[in-house]
Amino acid sequence: MKKIKALLCVFAVMTSMVSCRNNTEVSVQESSENVTETSAVETETDAETAAETEAETEPQTVPAQEVGYEGMEAVTADSITDGEYDITVDSSSSMFNIASCKLVVADGEMTAEMTMGGNGYEYLYLGTADEAENADEAEYIPAEEKDGVSVFTVPVEALDKKIACAAFSKRKELWYDRDLVFRADSLPFDALGEGTVDTAESLGLEDGVYSFDVTLEGGSGKATVQSPAKVTVEGGKATAEIIWSSNKYDYMVVEGEKIMPVSTDEFSVFEIPVLGFGYKMPVSADTTAMSTPHEISYTLFFDTDSQSTWEE
Repeated sequence: MKKIKALLCVFAVMTSMVSCRNNTEVSVQESSENVTETSAVETETDAETAAETEAETEPQTVPAQEVGYEGMEAVTADSITDGEYDITVDSSSSMFNIASCKLVVADGEMTAEMTMGGNGYEYLYLGTADEAENADEAEYIPAEEKDGVSVFTVPVEALDKKIACAAFSKRKELWYDRDLVFRADSLPFDALGEGTVDTAESLGLEDGVYSFDVTLEGGSGKATVQSPAKVTVEGGKATAEIIWSSNKYDYMVVEGEKIMPVSTDEFSVFEIPVLGFGYKMPVSADTTAMSTPHEISYTLFFDTDSQSTWEE
């Protein structure tokens, strides 16, 4: 009888151990499933967070960036030929990312279709954030959704003029101050109306060789060109000798024309047409200084006040 009781005790202990092990396995499995489920939720949340647009995560105090350039003068619609043009827009905030912009000029008025880098803004208002908060909603410019991003169509008073603009964040439901400048120097030369830009003819330059101070802007800011530049006028057409600060430029592009250097011995030297004086003439130049060649956009400004006869 004692042996039977002993066997029963041993059996009970073994059964308890098996049950305990099974419960432990179930507990571990459930815990693993919970971890997996939590991980999946966190991953989904992370993905949603990463997909938020710039406006949804914008802090209240993002440092404003300078827009435009020193000495810029407003360019109104009557100085521009009617048409549609791709144009560059400076924004005072990196959080207000304008991916592209199309300028429409017609009947003395201008509008801009700005395609944003995301869809975090619901409205724009031409004015300050304080003014927007107190304005009638009918004055707001609503976003139009295209291909998952916001598009705003706004009237443009003038190019090369700082325009106050407020943007309304969908998620934070707050207005943010912005400054915009629609850049006239990003327009093609033929968009500028007659009399807007000085030419050799309008300056009364006879055939000859002249000196003009020239300023280069664009790129990283490290490249320079020699100033003053030698400008030759023949038959009413002006050609400038552009001497770069290195010999790593293998071609330039002016108004779609690819121009090869006349020398790359010590510096890259080009002879390019001067489309106009007293304005930021768009050009591009291909540099071989990097691991792969890069075509970089610049502007050249020929200062009419510096005009003189060239002296060798």
